[in-house]
Amino acid sequence: MHKMSIDDLMTELDDARLTAKANGQASAMVSATMSKAKLLGVLDKTDSDHDHEPQPISIIVRTVDARKPELLA
Repeated sequence: MHKMSIDDLMTELDDARLTAKANGQASAMVSATMSKAKLLGVLDKTDSDHDHEPQPISIIVRTVDARKPELLA
């Protein structure tokens, strides 16, 4: 059984993209490019889940009045 490396897969996707370009198949070109990006980890699924919208956070600020030592605990 032949194991494929990432380099092997990238070469196949490059060939597929060039074939698609030669045949004027823009959709297939995009598909090959996106497959390469996924293979390389350029596209992170969690990013697309949130559509790059800011996520809410909670900030808790605790203050201590140093002039009243009895309140320090």
